[in-house]
Amino acid sequence: MEAMLYEALKNQEVLCHVCEHRCLIPEGKRGICGVRENQGGVLHALNYPYTVAASIDPIEKKPLRGFYANTRTYSFATEGCNFSCDWCQNHEIAKGVLQRKALRGTRITPKEHVNNAIRYHCPSISYTYTEPTIFLEYALETMKLAHQEKLKNVWVSNGYMSQETLQLILPYLDAVNIDYKASDNTRYLHYTKGQKDIVLRNMKAIKKAGVHLEVTCLIVPGVNDQEEDLKQMFEDLHDLLGSKQILHISRFYSAYKMLDTKPTEMDTMILAENMAKDIGFESVYLGNV
Repeated sequence: MEAMLYEALKNQEVLCHVCEHRCLIPEGKRGICGVRENQGGVLHALNYPYTVAASIDPIEKKPLRGFYANTRTYSFATEGCNFSCDWCQNHEIAKGVLQRKALRGTRITPKEHVNNAIRYHCPSISYTYTEPTIFLEYALETMKLAHQEKLKNVWVSNGYMSQETLQLILPYLDAVNIDYKASDNTRYLHYTKGQKDIVLRNMKAIKKAGVHLEVTCLIVPGVNDQEEDLKQMFEDLHDLLGSKQILHISRFYSAYKMLDTKPTEMDTMILAENMAKDIGFESVYLGNV
């Protein structure tokens, strides 16, 4: 379908405004996500309505600890992602499209997703596994229908959506978990192609809007596992979000381009947990341990 939030320019170029990469896309090319293509000066969302993964998960797996605890959430995703993390656990569906070009997925309409959630007695739908920003059209339509049926909407995100996207989804967004990946912009740019300041900006906006927010820090050896890195990440989050913010600290396991990297040391995980509590966080959860 024709994509949302883009600007037609001269020479059949388009400027995508869905995420903060704001890709300038020549005719016949795609944005960094691999799923938004300029066809004759019109930007198309190639992933609508093709689901590449769907499942029913415990809400705690998102992870969320302070939102509809002990319930199940109907979860789905399309292919594609706007980040480039070397440690991606879902790289086959997040990044595979960049090599294959052809998109995979089963055609499932937004209404069918909502009906599935109701059928399996799930009080919420989670837009997860890959980055929901890159399937905005699909997610937003589903979110609107979900709210009509009194279902809650959950995003699991890298937090790099544009302000325009955020304004579209906030009226229908009930909870979100955002990954906070590095202690400085240099590392953010190197490992993800993103900027930490934008992620922090979006967390602040989500919190201000009254949407339930939880934050995950994946501790990756050689990337953000040194004491000074951990301290900076946790201070960033505490200064912005306060002591009541629920924080998840997750353990890295070998994946994608980091298959030779060993899992995060448990001593590092315990150090991170204690450091976060010392900085002032009241609710800290260790994941993948």
